[in-house]
Amino acid sequence: MCKASAFFRSWLRLLAALILVCSACRADAQGFISPFLGYNFGGDAGCPQITDCQDKHANYGVAFGALGGLVGFEAEVARTNDFLGASSNQSTNVLTFMGNFMLAPKFGPIQPYGVGGIGLMRTSIESAGQNDDENQIAWDAGGGLIAFFSSHFGVRGDVRYFHALEVLDFSRFPNFPIRETKLEFGRFSVAVVFKF
Repeated sequence: MCKASAFFRSWLRLLAALILVCSACRADAQGFISPFLGYNFGGDAGCPQITDCQDKHANYGVAFGALGGLVGFEAEVARTNDFLGASSNQSTNVLTFMGNFMLAPKFGPIQPYGVGGIGLMRTSIESAGQNDDENQIAWDAGGGLIAFFSSHFGVRGDVRYFHALEVLDFSRFPNFPIRETKLEFGRFSVAVVFKF
């Protein structure tokens, strides 16, 4: 009983500290929107590594959220067409929707950041007139650097790694069988950042 009580008290202290930090940071947090363009590499992508890649397929999307002087949060939506490579008889698309926590200390106009989060990865494969769509719970982690040229405009470079946890087959509700297919890849992107 004492161990459970001590554990509960330590979690309450941690929660109170997080609320205090977040409320202090919220005062200087600004909303942002950041459209980006990049390409995938490694893992299941057509490019085996980030450099010397001949088979690049554009990954484009938009991130939005709030960013303060130390922490922030973002949600992002991204899409890649022909993820597994261009083919006349098969089309593969990957759509990601991720929610990320950002650790982003600000040093003047420069703001390096690390991100990590969880979300949904949807793969769509169309081959010989048949569609095969899969929803995967996924996580991502990475980092980058934002350079602000004014209080409301900047640019950023970003490298992230995406990894699917499982594939849920929603066609067999309520028993969701888990398939073994797990998608993973890295992404390099550049973006503009508009703060408001």
